[in-house]
Amino acid sequence: MLSPKSLLPAILLSCTHGTASAQDEPASEPVERIVTTATRQPDPTSSLPFVVASVDSESLKMTSPEHIEEVLKFIAGVGVQRGNGQEYLPAIRSQVFTGAGACGGLLTAEDGIPLRAAGFCNINELFEAHAEMAQRIEVLKGPGSALYGSNAVHGVINVITPDTTQGPGLLGMDYGSYGYTRFKLRNGVDWGDGGLGVNASITRDSGYRDGERVDQEKVNVRHRLDAGQVQVTSGLTYTNLDQQTAGYITGQDAYKDDDRAQQNENPDAFRRARALRVWSKLRIDLGQERVLTLTPYARDQEMDFFMHFLPGTPLETNAQQGVGFQSLYTAPLGDNWLLRTGVDAEYTQGSLTQFQEDPTEGSAFLQETIPAGDHYDYDVDARLLAPFVSLVWQQQKWRVSIGARYEDMRYDYTNNMLTGRTRDDGTPCGMGGCRYARPGDRVDNFTNVSPKLGVTYQWSPDVQLYANLSAGYRAPQATELYRLQREQQVAELDEVTIRSAETGLRAAVPAGRVVLSLYRMDKDNFIYRDANFFNVSNGESRHEGVELTWQYQFSPAFDIRMAASYARHTYRHTPAEGETSLQGNDIDSAPRTLTNTRLGWNLSDQSRLELEWQHVGSYYTDPENLHEYEGHDVLHLRGKTQLTPALELSARILNIADINYAERADFTQFGGARYFPGMPRHVMMSLNYQW
Repeated sequence: MLSPKSLLPAILLSCTHGTASAQDEPASEPVERIVTTATRQPDPTSSLPFVVASVDSESLKMTSPEHIEEVLKFIAGVGVQRGNGQEYLPAIRSQVFTGAGACGGLLTAEDGIPLRAAGFCNINELFEAHAEMAQRIEVLKGPGSALYGSNAVHGVINVITPDTTQGPGLLGMDYGSYGYTRFKLRNGVDWGDGGLGVNASITRDSGYRDGERVDQEKVNVRHRLDAGQVQVTSGLTYTNLDQQTAGYITGQDAYKDDDRAQQNENPDAFRRARALRVWSKLRIDLGQERVLTLTPYARDQEMDFFMHFLPGTPLETNAQQGVGFQSLYTAPLGDNWLLRTGVDAEYTQGSLTQFQEDPTEGSAFLQETIPAGDHYDYDVDARLLAPFVSLVWQQQKWRVSIGARYEDMRYDYTNNMLTGRTRDDGTPCGMGGCRYARPGDRVDNFTNVSPKLGVTYQWSPDVQLYANLSAGYRAPQATELYRLQREQQVAELDEVTIRSAETGLRAAVPAGRVVLSLYRMDKDNFIYRDANFFNVSNGESRHEGVELTWQYQFSPAFDIRMAASYARHTYRHTPAEGETSLQGNDIDSAPRTLTNTRLGWNLSDQSRLELEWQHVGSYYTDPENLHEYEGHDVLHLRGKTQLTPALELSARILNIADINYAERADFTQFGGARYFPGMPRHVMMSLNYQW
């Protein structure tokens, strides 16, 4: 039997021969593209005073991503450092977010419903969205919309699933190197004024590193009912992840050694996560262009996570159950004004435990200060209430929007263990005390108002200018407030706030389109762990950059798509006593340049090749800017051909030059340089039958 590597050249060559299919959509397209993330209803991007970019269905189909990182990099200003399995660290107009609570820097959602409650995010939570079989993925950059509050500081990633009650059915299989297989099914029944459909995938991946494995199942169920002036769309998403995780490899430039890159220094590491979300969107046409949308939803999630990166390698178990409600009322006010207003609310019950089974290995200090047993055991009930309003005025070439969102977040925390920094039996640790500290029961409340102002101007039929001033906000995450260390018994944390200014243009040029954006954001009170291991909120940072999205059709056969950004993300705060000054330093894990370029070749109406170049510039791996990763350039080749009107075959060679690179590079004072190595050259093939 032929291996995937031996089959691939034949498949790519077969892309020059085919019999029937429509040609790929050309790169050139109108400035207007319909998105839903900014306003919760279909809107053209040309009406928005900020950028909402998207990965469309054709790009998702061509890529058939094993991991969402493979397609998010198609969007300028978005960086994702892939970990092992389904893990990752994200960035939108920011450094790559790391550390407890850092996930609060951006909001992730599926079909407009946040994946996690506002105070209970997880940095890897996008594995709970069905991105592998999405209709499209939309990214709102910056805090520009009044419809999003806590966690949408740097932006929103929204995975849009297909309406399986209408449209074609799909049966497919992906098969690749290192034991990768994925089975896909999409089908539905449409009975005119309603329908029912399913969208499902099953993934098995034994991985290229020692002892790693991913077993993952995802399913979306969609129901639709059209009753004239009332339309009801309901959805259910269930995901299950069972992952054996390979952690960092350590040692300077360890990723350049093929043998070291394949090793797993944490063979016991794992992550098991289950998530269920149910929602129903009720759209009521009130007449005279007035529309009321009501969306109740519920979540149920739990995860076991072996914390292989901490001394003692404890086990974390977290869970959350809750309900929420989104509302939106849209109505014209006269000939030139449009009103959008509503209230969002959530109630969540969350819990977290951290338990260490065996004594800590390492230095005498670590052994004494990190005891076996229970470290944390707490419950948090959280309530969120957020009214918002937006007014849009439009006349001739001008469109002005002004809005604001008020948010009130309340935590009711209960400690189920002994308060303080003792062992779980109450005995003290030596050498100054135990590392983990548990605050007593308390209630915390956070409120904020986030104003927004945006302007668009139609300079010509093909060129539009836009600008916006906006503020973003997030409440501290529960882990930042209640998972303390050392002497800190109370975390007096403020809300994280950001002030954003952005301007740019969107233009349709002959045979192409351009989006150019310039932004500057100043963030105050960002939360970090200081030299004493205290959670503090006096951090200040600046984020400024320029982004270019360019699509051009050279000819009917050749096109190019580019997403490029140059940005600086710097520390701006004066450190506390005992800390090294970071004023003006680049934030670690913040490459200044990111470029993704895809060159397409339509070999015929039935077949296409695409060469992708991904560039990641160098970046510092520590806040002091003393250690650096050199960056990398990786090439991928994809091809597809339509064998019959219903059957499509595609293949991909990833990292075709077989270079050694790091998906993520990091540096710690205790462990030195550490890396998640990039995969060597590998292949994937897909066979999809559509009806």
